[in-house]
Amino acid sequence: MAAMTEEELQARLEAALPAADRHDVFVEECQDQDIRLRFSPPAGAEWTTAALLSLVDTSLRAAAGFDTRVSHLNATVLRPAQAADAISLSRVIRRDGDQVHAETWLFSHAVVEPILHATATLVRKPWPS
Repeated sequence: MAAMTEEELQARLEAALPAADRHDVFVEECQDQDIRLRFSPPAGAEWTTAALLSLVDTSLRAAAGFDTRVSHLNATVLRPAQAADAISLSRVIRRDGDQVHAETWLFSHAVVEPILHATATLVRKPWPS
Protein backbone atom coordinates (compact mmCIF):
# COMPACT_ATOMS: atom_id res chain seq x y z
CA MET A 1 0.00 0.00 0.00
CA ALA A 2 1.34 3.43 -0.90
CA ALA A 3 1.83 5.86 1.95
CA MET A 4 -1.25 7.98 2.64
CA THR A 5 -1.88 11.04 4.71
CA GLU A 6 -4.39 10.97 7.56
CA GLU A 7 -6.84 12.92 5.37
CA GLU A 8 -6.48 10.48 2.45
CA LEU A 9 -6.99 7.46 4.69
CA GLN A 10 -10.01 9.11 6.32
CA ALA A 11 -11.57 9.66 2.89
CA ARG A 12 -10.85 6.03 1.87
CA LEU A 13 -12.42 4.70 5.08
CA GLU A 14 -15.54 6.79 4.64
CA ALA A 15 -15.89 5.68 1.01
CA ALA A 16 -15.11 1.98 1.57
CA LEU A 17 -16.97 1.19 4.80
CA PRO A 18 -20.69 0.51 5.05
CA ALA A 19 -22.39 2.91 7.46
CA ALA A 20 -22.88 0.14 10.04
CA ASP A 21 -19.10 -0.46 10.21
CA ARG A 22 -17.93 3.17 10.44
CA HIS A 23 -18.48 3.75 14.17
CA ASP A 24 -17.51 7.42 13.62
CA VAL A 25 -14.01 6.28 12.66
CA PHE A 26 -11.35 8.98 12.89
CA VAL A 27 -7.79 8.60 11.64
CA GLU A 28 -5.49 9.85 14.39
CA GLU A 29 -2.19 8.79 12.85
CA CYS A 30 -1.01 7.29 9.58
CA GLN A 31 2.73 6.70 9.33
CA ASP A 32 4.15 4.30 6.78
CA GLN A 33 2.32 1.10 7.71
CA ASP A 34 1.43 2.03 11.31
CA ILE A 35 -2.17 3.18 11.64
CA ARG A 36 -4.00 4.60 14.67
CA LEU A 37 -7.79 4.86 14.44
CA ARG A 38 -10.42 5.99 16.96
CA PHE A 39 -13.95 4.58 16.93
CA SER A 40 -17.01 5.71 18.92
CA PRO A 41 -19.67 3.33 20.23
CA PRO A 42 -23.34 3.99 19.49
CA ALA A 43 -24.82 6.50 21.96
CA GLY A 44 -25.65 4.79 25.24
CA ALA A 45 -24.48 1.38 24.01
CA GLU A 46 -21.59 -0.89 24.87
CA TRP A 47 -19.29 -2.59 22.39
CA THR A 48 -20.49 -6.03 21.30
CA THR A 49 -18.12 -8.76 20.16
CA ALA A 50 -19.45 -8.37 16.61
CA ALA A 51 -18.75 -4.64 16.66
CA LEU A 52 -15.22 -5.21 18.01
CA LEU A 53 -14.53 -7.69 15.20
CA SER A 54 -15.74 -5.07 12.74
CA LEU A 55 -13.19 -2.64 14.22
CA VAL A 56 -10.50 -5.32 13.86
CA ASP A 57 -11.37 -5.86 10.18
CA THR A 58 -11.37 -2.12 9.48
CA SER A 59 -8.07 -1.62 11.31
CA LEU A 60 -6.33 -4.49 9.55
CA ARG A 61 -7.49 -3.37 6.11
CA ALA A 62 -6.49 0.23 6.83
CA ALA A 63 -2.95 -1.00 7.43
CA ALA A 64 -2.78 -3.72 4.76
CA GLY A 65 -4.77 -2.04 1.99
CA PHE A 66 -8.41 -1.88 0.99
CA ASP A 67 -7.86 -4.36 -1.84
CA THR A 68 -7.31 -7.11 0.77
CA ARG A 69 -9.65 -9.48 2.54
CA VAL A 70 -8.99 -11.41 5.75
CA SER A 71 -8.30 -15.09 5.05
CA HIS A 72 -7.06 -16.12 8.53
CA LEU A 73 -7.75 -14.35 11.81
CA ASN A 74 -6.64 -15.02 15.36
CA ALA A 75 -8.19 -12.74 17.98
CA THR A 76 -7.60 -12.80 21.72
CA VAL A 77 -9.88 -10.82 24.02
CA LEU A 78 -7.76 -9.64 26.93
CA ARG A 79 -10.36 -7.72 28.96
CA PRO A 80 -13.87 -6.33 28.50
CA ALA A 81 -14.34 -3.18 26.45
CA GLN A 82 -15.54 -0.09 28.25
CA ALA A 83 -18.46 1.97 26.97
CA ALA A 84 -15.99 4.52 25.59
CA ASP A 85 -14.11 5.23 22.40
CA ALA A 86 -12.01 2.35 21.11
CA ILE A 87 -8.55 3.01 19.71
CA SER A 88 -6.78 0.66 17.34
CA LEU A 89 -3.07 0.45 16.61
CA SER A 90 -2.37 -1.59 13.48
CA ARG A 91 0.65 -2.47 11.42
CA VAL A 92 1.81 -4.72 8.64
CA ILE A 93 4.18 -7.40 9.87
CA ARG A 94 5.18 -8.79 6.49
CA ARG A 95 4.19 -8.73 2.83
CA ASP A 96 4.62 -11.98 0.90
CA GLY A 97 3.35 -11.93 -2.68
CA ASP A 98 -0.44 -11.66 -2.57
CA GLN A 99 -0.48 -12.17 1.20
CA VAL A 100 -0.14 -9.52 3.88
CA HIS A 101 0.41 -10.45 7.52
CA ALA A 102 -0.78 -7.78 9.95
CA GLU A 103 -1.73 -7.21 13.57
CA THR A 104 -3.96 -4.85 15.48
CA TRP A 105 -4.40 -3.94 19.13
CA LEU A 106 -7.65 -2.48 20.48
CA PHE A 107 -7.78 -0.26 23.55
CA SER A 108 -10.66 1.33 25.49
CA HIS A 109 -10.51 5.10 25.83
CA ALA A 110 -6.68 5.42 26.03
CA VAL A 111 -3.66 3.48 24.83
CA VAL A 112 -2.80 1.99 28.22
CA GLU A 113 -4.05 -1.59 28.56
CA PRO A 114 -5.20 -3.45 25.45
CA ILE A 115 -8.62 -5.08 25.36
CA LEU A 116 -8.00 -7.22 22.27
CA HIS A 117 -5.10 -8.38 20.10
CA ALA A 118 -5.54 -9.84 16.63
CA THR A 119 -3.20 -11.18 13.99
CA ALA A 120 -4.31 -11.94 10.47
CA THR A 121 -3.33 -12.98 7.02
CA LEU A 122 -4.99 -10.93 4.33
CA VAL A 123 -5.01 -11.75 0.63
CA ARG A 124 -5.04 -9.37 -2.31
CA LYS A 125 -6.61 -11.69 -4.84
CA PRO A 126 -10.39 -11.51 -5.02
CA TRP A 127 -12.30 -14.49 -3.68
CA PRO A 128 -13.35 -17.01 -6.32
CA SER A 129 -16.92 -16.57 -7.53
